[in-house]
Amino acid sequence: METKSNQPKPNGEKLLRVLAVTLVFSVMNASMFNVVLPVISAEFNLTPSKVSWILTGYMILYAIGSVTFGKLADKYRLKDLLTFGLIFFALGSIVGLMATEYWMIILGRVLQAAGASVIPATAMIIPIRYFPPETRGRALGTTAIGLALGAALGPIVSGVVTSVASWRFLFFLSVLPLITLPFFRKYLDDDKGADTKIDYLGGGLLAGTVSILLLAITQGNLVLGAVGAVLLILFIWRIRTADEPFIQPALFKNKSYTVGLIVAFLATSVSFGLPFITPQFLAKVNQLPPATIGLIMFPGAVAAAILGRQGGRLADEKGNPFLIYMSATFIFVGFILLSTFVGMSPYLIMVFLVLGSVGLTFMQIALSNTISRQLTREQTGVGMGLFSMLNFIAGATSTTLIGKMLDYHAPSFHLNPVPSNPNVFIYSNIFVVLAFMVLIVAALYRVQFGSASAKGKQPSKA
Repeated sequence: METKSNQPKPNGEKLLRVLAVTLVFSVMNASMFNVVLPVISAEFNLTPSKVSWILTGYMILYAIGSVTFGKLADKYRLKDLLTFGLIFFALGSIVGLMATEYWMIILGRVLQAAGASVIPATAMIIPIRYFPPETRGRALGTTAIGLALGAALGPIVSGVVTSVASWRFLFFLSVLPLITLPFFRKYLDDDKGADTKIDYLGGGLLAGTVSILLLAITQGNLVLGAVGAVLLILFIWRIRTADEPFIQPALFKNKSYTVGLIVAFLATSVSFGLPFITPQFLAKVNQLPPATIGLIMFPGAVAAAILGRQGGRLADEKGNPFLIYMSATFIFVGFILLSTFVGMSPYLIMVFLVLGSVGLTFMQIALSNTISRQLTREQTGVGMGLFSMLNFIAGATSTTLIGKMLDYHAPSFHLNPVPSNPNVFIYSNIFVVLAFMVLIVAALYRVQFGSASAKGKQPSKA
């Protein structure tokens, strides 16, 4: 729905505050179980591959749900979808809290993911529906605060809770977002899209494609990759032949939107790489315990949260290209410094992580804002849902590839000439590669969306 003035719709600012709180718990729920996997594995006598399903199963359902809720938001009231999602989120949390068998943990996580996946869709839709393009950057900056705080607090809260109580109480924390439901019901309007049919076959093929491809990526299974490719072909056939397809093919004929997704995929791959590789080298090279690693990473996440709204303001006042190039500069410098000083003082690493974390948050704001402007009102839900889903695929791809690289013995060469310790070469090399990926992202963005002087000339359809 295109906003007719430069002012947000009624209740827009109130909704953003409620959404930010909900995002904190959503992101925490996705990350805080990483810390307790060894404890759960020991308690239930599980192999690493079996216990990893606590994360893998959640990620698959979360990715599928984000695009599904996005599609449903084009037809149904957003307040009703949020009601359904948050209740399922809490239901899964209660099942996990009472878990006495491993299958109950998995069931709890599946139910959590099925419900919580409404939140990323909502985080994309509310800024678009309730704020005009001229002030949307600040709205997206507010949602970035919730994302950054959730990422910062997840490992720390997990460590504190498990040190004084059972890991099961982590599930209790995920019941708390129910507190926000009355506020969503109060402040969200009753708008809904056209009463069209839902292409359940197309949706099922998309869900199958995403789940199989994510499994193929995380497990490095070529057979699953081939099955996923076949399902993708069937999905493409379905959306080209169905009268009312799950996703309109015209969406992908929008060159700006399609290129935007490619750029976002690369940027998100870099974004997931930083929090994945940092604990690895801090533990193995610097010999730091998990609690200390969390404290080293905490300032970067807090800085990203504090400056998130300022980044959105810059996007509104200077244009999305300006914020992209600023963020690319922060990330490139931060990653090159990390590549140079990896293995040295953790306090230096902490400072460089601030640069990288703030830069990655700014880039996410600018890309979300740019992509949202390429969509019509009717395409907003599913278009931004696809954007959210692609983030998870990018994250799974990035962490899997980095994990495979870390599995090999330390290389004898180093792309950065400064480090001299062979034990840090692999980490230094990965940071160099990620740094140059950021330059590719900035270059692709410039080709498609123009320079920083293009403020106000970008398409604005939603």
